[in-house]
Amino acid sequence: MKAFILDRYEKKGALRLGDLPEPALGDGDVLVEVHAAGLNPLDAKIRDGAFKLVLPYRPPLVLGHDIAGTVVRVGPDVRGFKPGDEVYGRPRDGRIGGFAEFIAVDQADLALKPKGLSMAEAASIPLVGLTAWQALVEHAGLQKGQKVLIHAGSGGVGGVAIQLAKHLGATVATTTSTANVDLVRSLGADVIIDYKTQAFEKVLSGYDVVLNSLEGDTLEKSLDVLKPGGALISLSGPPDPEFARKQGLNWGLRLILGLLSSSIRGNAKRRGVAYAFLFMRANGQQLSQITALVEAGSLRPVVDRTYPFRALNEALAYLETGRAKGKVVVSLK
Repeated sequence: MKAFILDRYEKKGALRLGDLPEPALGDGDVLVEVHAAGLNPLDAKIRDGAFKLVLPYRPPLVLGHDIAGTVVRVGPDVRGFKPGDEVYGRPRDGRIGGFAEFIAVDQADLALKPKGLSMAEAASIPLVGLTAWQALVEHAGLQKGQKVLIHAGSGGVGGVAIQLAKHLGATVATTTSTANVDLVRSLGADVIIDYKTQAFEKVLSGYDVVLNSLEGDTLEKSLDVLKPGGALISLSGPPDPEFARKQGLNWGLRLILGLLSSSIRGNAKRRGVAYAFLFMRANGQQLSQITALVEAGSLRPVVDRTYPFRALNEALAYLETGRAKGKVVVSLK
């Protein structure tokens, strides 16, 4: 099968298009012919070597955390999927590989593709949809009438998170650039902060939840927005000791990550708010719930550009400009 291969960690290095054997199928696995694959900043960060100490990868490997396609074969223990089914999912850590013609995925990581979506649209959803779900539903327990600030509302996670928060009945504020104001408004944002002309921490206050995906000093400034008892959830770090524990990291790495996050955790505690680093995980059951929201019209995919599979390196380069509105996808069919 054709696949884009990461031969070595290299910042902004090109992935190599080459041939690999079709993946082996475990008893609980589903072999999927990939029709479309979503791109995520996580792919670029793994390629650059940013996570080589905390994620279980060693080159050569195939990246790709979002897939949509058709079931080809299933293992003997698989229930709920059969050849010909249209599916989508985020393969679990250690078993990624969406940038290929075929991938073997644990059945627990898959869901049936939402009806009415193209494969490219479906491939744009799993990682960002699960991230939003795990942040707002599972972790924050966002309730009707609460207020949430979602940074970078025009990004992949932000666009889904705004829609999910509105579905849950929350008041939603978001930060974005002037060019994307209309987009985030169409997704349901109630309060829009143009970061080029406004300082969000001076405009907003009394919020229950902040979902941060930005680098720099945005994390510290977000503490000013929260009321006591609120929650600051960060996708961009720094990782906290709970993340290190869940990843099964050794005591040395746990100590390092604890030190890296000690400042923000301490500042949050002094203000009476909680800080958590979220690194989303694969979950087909949650993805099925997201499917229901898509089919009900409560969530819609936001796809900026779709590239042909052979232009994957070009697609990654565009993703890294930071100008994408929503997701960037490659199509294999």
